[in-house]
Amino acid sequence: MTSNLTLAAVTAMDHDTFVDTLGDLFEHAPWVAEAAWAVRPFATEEALHRAMMDAVRAAPLPKQLAFLRGHPELAGKEAQAGTMTGHSTFEQRGLDSLSHEQFVELRGLNAAYAQRHGFPFIIAVLGHTRAGIFDALRMRIHRDSDAEREEALRQIGLITRRRLAALFRVPETDRSPLKATT
Repeated sequence: MTSNLTLAAVTAMDHDTFVDTLGDLFEHAPWVAEAAWAVRPFATEEALHRAMMDAVRAAPLPKQLAFLRGHPELAGKEAQAGTMTGHSTFEQRGLDSLSHEQFVELRGLNAAYAQRHGFPFIIAVLGHTRAGIFDALRMRIHRDSDAEREEALRQIGLITRRRLAALFRVPETDRSPLKATT
């Protein structure tokens, strides 16, 4: 998405335009943008992002868990069906070329992770190698679920910070989001 918005323009938006513009930064959660709109004006992009993350962190635990469950699995059913958001499709671009063995392993790891923690594995894919993603998933399966929920929220912060930055600048769409090494 190339828009080159300005912070002044975003801050001046009416509620509906603000939510329409920023509502999809957080996967299937326009309520995050709605909450952030209420704390305008924003002095910096970071302040805008912080307001959005504060809304996520202030949400009651059941709402946080529902929010986490709204994220797609890596190379999961949504990716196979082509129903992921544009952001997630771009970010996971490169996982669509897994070998059959890698795909089977990832499916098994995703299932084990979701069974243990109650939500899908979430990682800021951009900048990671496939091997690094697999290693992180293998390690994070065994973590305490509360610590893993915090890590998932931290990863969402990394993902959404990049998504927000792309609204203010032309994103690098010609590069593969995954590093080439496996």
